[in-house]
This record gives sequence, C-alpha cells and structure tokens, in this order.
Amino acid sequence: MTDVSATTTMPSVARARPAAKRKSPAARGRLPVILLFLPPALLLFTIFVILPMGEAAWYSLYRWSGYGLPTEFVGLRNFQVLFKNGAFLTSLKNNALIIVVSIAIQVPLAIWLATMLAHRIRGVVLFRLIFFLPYVLAEVAAGLIWRFVYDGDYGLFAAIAHFLGTPTPYVLADKDLAMYAVLGVIVWKYFGFHMMLFIAGMQSLDKSVLEAAEIDGATGWQKFRYVTLPLLGSTLRLSVFFAVVGSLQLFDMIMPLTGGGPFNSTQTMVTFLYNFGVTRMQVGLGSAVGVVLFVICVTLAFGYKRIFMRND
Repeated sequence: MTDVSATTTMPSVARARPAAKRKSPAARGRLPVILLFLPPALLLFTIFVILPMGEAAWYSLYRWSGYGLPTEFVGLRNFQVLFKNGAFLTSLKNNALIIVVSIAIQVPLAIWLATMLAHRIRGVVLFRLIFFLPYVLAEVAAGLIWRFVYDGDYGLFAAIAHFLGTPTPYVLADKDLAMYAVLGVIVWKYFGFHMMLFIAGMQSLDKSVLEAAEIDGATGWQKFRYVTLPLLGSTLRLSVFFAVVGSLQLFDMIMPLTGGGPFNSTQTMVTFLYNFGVTRMQVGLGSAVGVVLFVICVTLAFGYKRIFMRND
C-alpha cells in the first residue's frame, strides 16, 4: 500500500512544481507596463523637477539679473548676503512661528472638532462643510477677503470699532500685529483639512475597543486620552507632517494679504524669494533662497519621516 501511494503522490507533486514555476513569467509580465509608463514619468520629473533644481543651485553661484547668460561668478557670496539680510532672518523666524502655531493650535483645534463631528448625528454633514469650506477657498481669494476684514477704513474691524466707539485698529499696517493677523488667517484656512483627516481616522477605528473602554467605566476624556488618541497616532503624525511642509511653502495667501509688509514683518522664505529675487531682478540671490528652502524642506521631511513615521 505504501508503494502505491508513493507512486500516486509523486507525479502530482512533480506536476505541481512546473505550475509554480509558470507563475514567475506572469509576475514578470509587469515589466512591459513598467517599460511603457516609467520613462515618460522619469522624463517629466527630470524636466520639471531635477533640471530646475540643478539650475537654481547653479544660478545661486552668480550675480545675475535674469537677462542673457550668467557670467559674474561670485561663489557663495549670495548665501553670505542672504544670512546677513534682516528681512530674510525675519522670514526664517516667521516660518518657524507658523510651524509652531500650526502644530500647537491648528492641529489640536482640528482634533477637538473632529471628535465632535466624527459621529453620525443630525446636521453633522452641514457643520463639516462649514468648517471645511475655508480650505476649499482659493488662497488668493482668502487673502483678499481677510484683507478687507482687517481694513481699518472700510472693513469689518472698522465697522466693529465704529459701533463700539473705539479707535479703529489698522492691524495690517502695524508691524507688531500684522504677523499675528496672518497667523489667525492661517489657522482659519487650514484647520478644516486636518479636521477631515482626523474624522476619517476616527471613523476607521475599531468600535469594539471603544465599547470595551465604556464597559470598563472609562470617561469621555479617558477614552480619548488612552484609546482614541493612541489609535490615531499615524493620522496625527501625517497631519503634523503636512502642517510643517505647508508652513514652509506658504506664499499665495500672504501676497494678497500683506505682500510681506509692513516693513518686511510678515515675510516668509517664499515671499522673500519673490520680493527680493524676482521683482528686484536678483535671480542669483533668489536662487540662493530656493536652495536654502529646498535644503530645509528635504531635511525636515526626510528626518521627520525617518524618526516619527518609519512604521507608518
């Protein structure tokens, strides 16, 4: 009996092995797809990303107005001028301040609203739409709207001051208050995006874990602190990552709102690049700003992902 079983099972095993080998060409069938779609993607990425980055690094070594070919080689002098410029140092501080406010105020506000709007209650969709609407609004439009709101002659602040009988504040004309006004607009504009991230994260949580915490007698704060927040760890890290990267690239809302003024008090690195590099035709200096911004973004992005998001 053992001989018969051995003779009957061995051919089946032998037939199974070639079948397993025949799967490998099917797996390699993706190679034509890769060869078809990868070269165009690499070509576009090289033309629109790699080459501009290389050109910016090259131009940062020259004093160049943008006309003709750069011929006046100055080495690292553009970077020396840059870090001695008070407006650029102010832009670095402002970018750091925006990052701090985004993490310390914007993200916690988004989590708080998400905890209230993640449940399926009546009218919750309307409230989600109201809070998410500022993010949908274009940055330039948001800047123009808030410039009118802050206007000391015809804006909403002027109307409120006139109603209360107090002096009209010219917020955007005060170099000590303008940046705080910009920070308020930033929180208003972007917290809805982070709120929707947390709502999506909360809706994907395992409900049995929350029910078990309720059965054990956990309060609402204890459920949030010890159950919900740890389970939202990956979403929280992603939200902070978006807040940091977005804060470094802030430009198109500040230009219609303040233009970087007054007295360069609301400059960011990107607005400084535009105001001092493009409009003043100092392409070499502007390219140096781009190089510094690129190094900061890459360092923070890869460092953050390696330290905090390695398991996500």
